[in-house]
Amino acid sequence: MQLTHYNTKFKPFTFPITLVCDNVSNGPNIGSLFRIADAFGVQTLILCGQNISMGRKMTKTSRATEKKVNYKMEPYTLPVVERLKKEGALIITLEITSTSRPLHAFEFSNDNPIALIVGDETLGVSEPIIKGSDVNIHIDMFGSNSSMNVVQATNIALYEITKQLRGF
Repeated sequence: MQLTHYNTKFKPFTFPITLVCDNVSNGPNIGSLFRIADAFGVQTLILCGQNISMGRKMTKTSRATEKKVNYKMEPYTLPVVERLKKEGALIITLEITSTSRPLHAFEFSNDNPIALIVGDETLGVSEPIIKGSDVNIHIDMFGSNSSMNVVQATNIALYEITKQLRGF
């Protein structure tokens, strides 16, 4: 018998992960990020930018998870990242760079809270955020494309992070 969200018995758990979105502005992407944050037990979702769409398309995609996920909206990303760093978070940017490390090869630990930074649908994470990060990670890809949608990339990253934090 196929189970639904009404009869599954997943045990709720919150990981010390803050998901910071650097100028992600597409409503359906934001809605999907709420669903991912809920599914992976993200502690806080922070939407940074001045053109964030919280309209009908976002709420339709989020399936009411925006009512369950702890979230904040901030106009600028850099002050948020600097504050999280001062609070002891490990700042991890999900962006392919000349110094980024493969996601699967990075060892995540429970020693510090994690701030995972994901970026704009077209431009990615801004350069000042990349430079201020403790580490840049990327997802190894095997086709001709060098990027994927922010939602799919965040799914993959949060799966690997939470898998490691759980000790699997």
